[in-house]
Amino acid sequence: MGLEQIKTRITAAETAAGRQPGQVRLIAVSKVQPPDRVESVLDAGQRVFGENYVQEAQGKWPAWRDRFNGVELHMIGPLQSNKAKQAVQLFDAIHTLDRMSLARKLAQQIAEQGRSPDLFIQVNTGDEPQKAGVLADELPGFLASCRDLGLDPQGLMCIPPEADDPVPHFRLLRRLAQENGLPNLSMGMSADFESAIAEGATHIRVGSAIFGARDYG
Repeated sequence: MGLEQIKTRITAAETAAGRQPGQVRLIAVSKVQPPDRVESVLDAGQRVFGENYVQEAQGKWPAWRDRFNGVELHMIGPLQSNKAKQAVQLFDAIHTLDRMSLARKLAQQIAEQGRSPDLFIQVNTGDEPQKAGVLADELPGFLASCRDLGLDPQGLMCIPPEADDPVPHFRLLRRLAQENGLPNLSMGMSADFESAIAEGATHIRVGSAIFGARDYG
């Protein structure tokens, strides 16, 4: 598909939803992508990227940040509590705050480092036992506990169940954000980002449609 085609589709989806072009931030998901593919997207002007693994991101992004101004890095994969220090050092946003043990670690590191990435709470909209995320009815209490720690979450994130129509999950996330005074919605991936934009997404996470299929070797 490619970066420019995705940008064109984002603009068309914003217009179709009655939203101003430029309201949606494209996170190019670069996990497990070969360096030449990532560099070609950097060369094309993309500056917001998503990674799933702290160690992988540590191994490649410091050098690219030295070469390309304005890079913004988003953590979009599950975050182990023992990686909180490195995550706060490296990432500008963390989309997967999903439990109090992680919230406490992040609060400690934010206080120690004086660096405060944007935080999104991951919501398990499908109530899937195998999936990370706060359950919808537990969100108000979880958010209050995060704020008691001095954290200031700015949005919600979800990954709808693969077999489900994603739209009801996007609508639930939007309602939860509105009820809890959170301005940002991280939802929508390569297969469904246009539906997510129609339902109010502020951040979409697109990988294979930009870079091509991943090679896990």
